[in-house]
Amino acid sequence: MLLAPTLILLAIVILYPVISAITLSFQKDQGLDPATGLFVEGGPAGFSNYTAWLLQQCPAGAGAFTCPDGSIGGQFWTATGVTFLFTIVTVTLETVLGFWMATIMARKFKGRGLLRAAVLVPWAIPTAVTAKLWYFIFASDGILNHLIGQTILWTGSEWPARWAIIIADTWKTTPFMALLILAGLQLIPAEVYEAAKVDGTTAWQRFVQITLPLVKPALMVAILFRVLDALRMYDLPAILTGGANGTTTLSILVIQQMRAGVNSAAALSTITFLIIFLVAFIFVKFLGANVVEGAGPKRRKRKKVAA
Repeated sequence: MLLAPTLILLAIVILYPVISAITLSFQKDQGLDPATGLFVEGGPAGFSNYTAWLLQQCPAGAGAFTCPDGSIGGQFWTATGVTFLFTIVTVTLETVLGFWMATIMARKFKGRGLLRAAVLVPWAIPTAVTAKLWYFIFASDGILNHLIGQTILWTGSEWPARWAIIIADTWKTTPFMALLILAGLQLIPAEVYEAAKVDGTTAWQRFVQITLPLVKPALMVAILFRVLDALRMYDLPAILTGGANGTTTLSILVIQQMRAGVNSAAALSTITFLIIFLVAFIFVKFLGANVVEGAGPKRRKRKKVAA
């Protein structure tokens, strides 16, 4: 009986903002016409807002790649590349470190509960606080430069600024990966490892032949969540670097464009949404991140055996 109201509520909360953004993206922004100098009300824009971003047309409808260097319109493909760079590098580091941390926390030893609680502290800290914390760490006279004996302008040049964001994001969200992977590791029966040890397998063989295959569903879901989160990264680079020095992501670009034109920003946000949706579809359809679908046959088999 509660299904219909729930679906209606989801439609209002999820579909309405999406449809509104898409509708706005096909409208022209109000403002001064650069050709005539007159104020225009807007009106239907067709796909001009989308082609303006994809072809970097300034103004919309002009020739391809006519946006000046440094302008908002000319940063689309650069911001897309930076977004995927942050996503690939941070998620890779977080997966490797998270797996290592999860294997340690899965063992039985004194103080395990305290260690698990301590590991989650970086993840529990708000991202804005994390960004400010690392801003002081990466300062020219900050802790990091004192430790390494160098004077590096971490937020003042391109690649140091990018690595500063990667390090800060990895520090914050690795515990999240470790927590999800740990949940998958705890579902593996201890008897499986004991039987493998009796058969004379090495630790590496047990990891490759037992741990990885059995933890894969939880691992893929963890990676999917982190990839989707990293693709919409905004607050960490916005606070740490302000999006300067080659650290502008797609989300930062959307906010910058909103100050110039809402409808054009709606088109960019729709493009960002489609990119994230495509990545999620690839993970679920081809990379095995659909836990519900994978668990269905097992559940039916158990019911059949019980019958």
